[in-house]
Amino acid sequence: MPNSNAKFHRGGREAGRRELVCRSLQSAQHCLEEQDFGTAYAHYLLVLNLAPELKASVKETFQFTLFKWAEELDSLARIQDLFNCYEQALELYPNDEVICNSMGEHLFRMGFRDEAAGYFHKAVKLNPDFADAKENFYRVANWLVERWHFIMLNDAKRNLTYLKAIENAVSSGCTSVLDIGTGTGILSMFAKKAGASCVYACELSKTMYELARDVVAANNMEREIKLLHLKSLDIEIPKHIPERVSLVVTETVDAGLFGEGIVESLIHAWEHLLLQPK
Repeated sequence: MPNSNAKFHRGGREAGRRELVCRSLQSAQHCLEEQDFGTAYAHYLLVLNLAPELKASVKETFQFTLFKWAEELDSLARIQDLFNCYEQALELYPNDEVICNSMGEHLFRMGFRDEAAGYFHKAVKLNPDFADAKENFYRVANWLVERWHFIMLNDAKRNLTYLKAIENAVSSGCTSVLDIGTGTGILSMFAKKAGASCVYACELSKTMYELARDVVAANNMEREIKLLHLKSLDIEIPKHIPERVSLVVTETVDAGLFGEGIVESLIHAWEHLLLQPK
């Protein structure tokens, strides 16, 4: 009898769950017809939390509801509520490129370009053929990747000079290297190719950090160069790097001289991150 009672209660709970899911789906559909997108969104959240097995079948309708509700929240300047909705949606669909791209579009319009680039980049990674996400990522990259990066990367004389200088330093015994403001990661890769045993690189910009990860991976060095999405002043030993390095390389010129604080960065590197001469 006890087993029978337990089965009865479990069966009753399951029947109640199915009934609640069914009613919530009907209510969500009714709200959509009435263009009450906020209430429809709440019903879909309930459904997906109670019945995660329905994620695939309600995905498109949930996306439509989310986007319509987000438009309303945006027009009402309820920014925090908008972001909360997208966070909830991404908890349910963490690998949904359409939701990632839409979140990026809202962030971009609000001026959060670095954060927007992260969502566009994730959307492209999830679906390399997603044309909207690719277009958005390239658009925001034009805002964030300074033009002088392209000029420097195509300056063969400059690159050769840096390569020779790094090779000389490494051959002289500087086997651990920190690249401050790595950008595309080119100086870090020079150091590794020169024979440095440990190479660390930090980059404050989220967009440039993601770009450096792609470039380093494309050159099969992702296991040999440790990339840090950090300001150099925030690097701690041994939390981020195990010990002081013997060589610091950097080319943070441009506006970083006044904003990022290259002088402070180099002083910090000298005092805290660089091996002192004996």
